[in-house]
Amino acid sequence: MKRMLGKRGLSSLVSLLVLVVLVFFLSRLTGDPTSLYLPVDASETMRENFRAIHGLNDPVIVQFWHYVTDLVRLDFGDSLRKARPAIDVVLEAFTWTLQLAFITMLLVTIAAITVGSIAAFHVGTWFDRVASVLSLIGASAPDFWIAIVGIVLFSVHLGWLPTSGTGSAAHWILPVAVLFIRPFGLILQIVRGSMINALGSAYVKTARAKGVKNRPIVFVHALRNAMLPVITVIGDQAAALLNGAVVVETIFGFPGIGKLMIDSILQRDFNVILAAIMVTAIAIFVMNLLIDIFYAVLDPRIRT
Repeated sequence: MKRMLGKRGLSSLVSLLVLVVLVFFLSRLTGDPTSLYLPVDASETMRENFRAIHGLNDPVIVQFWHYVTDLVRLDFGDSLRKARPAIDVVLEAFTWTLQLAFITMLLVTIAAITVGSIAAFHVGTWFDRVASVLSLIGASAPDFWIAIVGIVLFSVHLGWLPTSGTGSAAHWILPVAVLFIRPFGLILQIVRGSMINALGSAYVKTARAKGVKNRPIVFVHALRNAMLPVITVIGDQAAALLNGAVVVETIFGFPGIGKLMIDSILQRDFNVILAAIMVTAIAIFVMNLLIDIFYAVLDPRIRT
């Protein structure tokens, strides 16, 4: 198992290095930030001073070398927009996204596993049909459309919920609800299909023959063996949320990593863009390692 985790860690490090190179050079293609941070009538001397202060007057290769050497010392540079360390700006936004993703995925996982398992146990019944229809609708509905409809219905017409911000628990309801729908539909489909196969297996028939009750059969015997493909989908959906629910965060004015990336790209805040990509990538790599560990716990054959 250590060998497997070592290989995954090494491949993640290589991917991270490639990502840094790509993002660094691509971000420079967005243009010169001096036109955004200096007045229109700024003199060329002021522009040169601005570039010199922020290291933008060097060739791109030299800028990259300086960035890498600073990165080795865990120095991500300062934000052009906020005049603060870029890593502080990113971690502040990432904390909001992490909370949003955790709450959403916790609710999604509990609901999808419960509903999917019950639907598989009662396959062909009205409950199974309703669950299947809801999962297809949820997996197909676009997030931006659901978010706009939610704002129009619950905020504008009914006045029950605020449209943006994070001031109270009510501000979280719409973003969590919108982000809940798609992963719930996808995970529900996988849980239902895996559980149908598991419930039809020989060991479940043996357990029933021994008089084991339905609840232990569904949620102990069958569910553990059906969890491998489910964990993969849960990990993918959680990574998608950590990557920044860009559309949802932007629509609801949620101060997360996705909104920060969009704002930083538009304002050419290079250091914040790179720091945001780095933090998000590391979080996703760590999550993938945790998924591998869960795999090994559920299926001992993977450990070798």
